[in-house]
Amino acid sequence: MRLGSPGLLLLLFSSLRADTQEKEVRAMVGSDVELSCACPEGSRFDLNDVYVYWQTSESKTVVTYHIPQNSSLDNVDSHYRNRALMSPAGMQRGDFSLRLFNVTPQDEQKFHCLVLSQSLGFQEVLSVVVTLHVAANFSVPVVSTPHSPSQDELTFTCTSINGYPRPNVYWINKTDNSLLDQALQNDTVFLNTRGLYDVVSVLRIARTPSLNIGCCIENVLLRQNLTVGSQTGNNIGERDKITENPVSTREKTEVTWSVLAVLCLLVAVAVAIGWVCRDRWLRRSYAGVWAVRPEPELAGHV
Repeated sequence: MRLGSPGLLLLLFSSLRADTQEKEVRAMVGSDVELSCACPEGSRFDLNDVYVYWQTSESKTVVTYHIPQNSSLDNVDSHYRNRALMSPAGMQRGDFSLRLFNVTPQDEQKFHCLVLSQSLGFQEVLSVVVTLHVAANFSVPVVSTPHSPSQDELTFTCTSINGYPRPNVYWINKTDNSLLDQALQNDTVFLNTRGLYDVVSVLRIARTPSLNIGCCIENVLLRQNLTVGSQTGNNIGERDKITENPVSTREKTEVTWSVLAVLCLLVAVAVAIGWVCRDRWLRRSYAGVWAVRPEPELAGHV
């Protein structure tokens, strides 16, 4: 059996049990990532002497490989074809790292790098297992306006989409920042067509005169907590309030002063127009000093 055949390729990975380096790396969905597999700096290798294999540890899926005098990659799994690349120049320097493009949630697994030397009787030169953790940011949660299924209960709904890995969902009493009992909530988490998680959480809680509730979506891998609040006032029977982006006191003050400035300007313009009109009217109605001077009497000659 030739060494480059798929059967021996799998046999090598399943039978060799030498010391293996363990590494971990994290990548965002849609990004490119490098899985490191390198010998000490200063190493030199002849590409006609080394056999390099990358495959997943559990399913033994072939990711990519290098076989001397063989440029064909027919045995690469379709999921990794044109997405996994090693640098020939890097391999000559002992750097057999894998460049993986456009990371997907399906790439979250262990990858095994194995380097063999033909001149050393196919002795293992390097063995590295890299665990790839994949992450994606969840959207900012949207908390719906609470409604009242009964006179004694309120229902809140919190939705967030396109995140990875599976999230934790918490409801918070923002008055004292305490966690509400998770028995009060019903979470639905599912994978969408992109392989990312969408989550919908429904909270049912007893009606009180005033509630300040927050929904928190936690992405443990990214150490990220996204929290949005929903506050209800005393008159819940009319229309509940959601306070996600309240207008600050400073903004309200600036708006008030702007309105007052516009009003003052309008008043000033009106006064100026009034004075101009009055001045023109006075000029037209004034006939001069002769209008009030008595006309001289005509005296006849005796």
